[in-house]
Amino acid sequence: MAGSQVADDVRVASRIGTGLAQLIRLIERAAAARGEDLDRASFMLLHTLVCLGPSRVTMLAAAVHSDPSTVSRQAAHLVDLGLLERRADPGDGRASLLAITDAGTALLERARQRRDDRIEAITGSWQPAEREQFADLIDRFTAGYERNWCADRPAHS
Repeated sequence: MAGSQVADDVRVASRIGTGLAQLIRLIERAAAARGEDLDRASFMLLHTLVCLGPSRVTMLAAAVHSDPSTVSRQAAHLVDLGLLERRADPGDGRASLLAITDAGTALLERARQRRDDRIEAITGSWQPAEREQFADLIDRFTAGYERNWCADRPAHS
């Protein structure tokens, strides 16, 4: 019986992995077809800065689980677009902080509203308890993924 349970666990994990990969492809394809203003990486940087407040690149990179050089390039592009600004770090005049601008906040809010509208359209016919259960399971899965994924990655300074 233990062997069949392991096989079932692997089968379910494979279904979840396949479903997530398909969902990511669908999201990316739909965003490209709609010509959205904000890609997923930019959305995450802006959202994270709203949550953290003005931050150094290293802190932002750690928060989004990315390399500081990658975040620095993404942030430079968002600064060029007027969505982020660089500010002097009051604690260290040699360093700068990234902060979201009013234009960045407005664009993030429009993107968040479009995302929420799409999700509501998909789950609107579900029972309220099903939507709540799905949200709880997504939260639980994401937290577990982050705990396990971060444990395997070296920390960035």
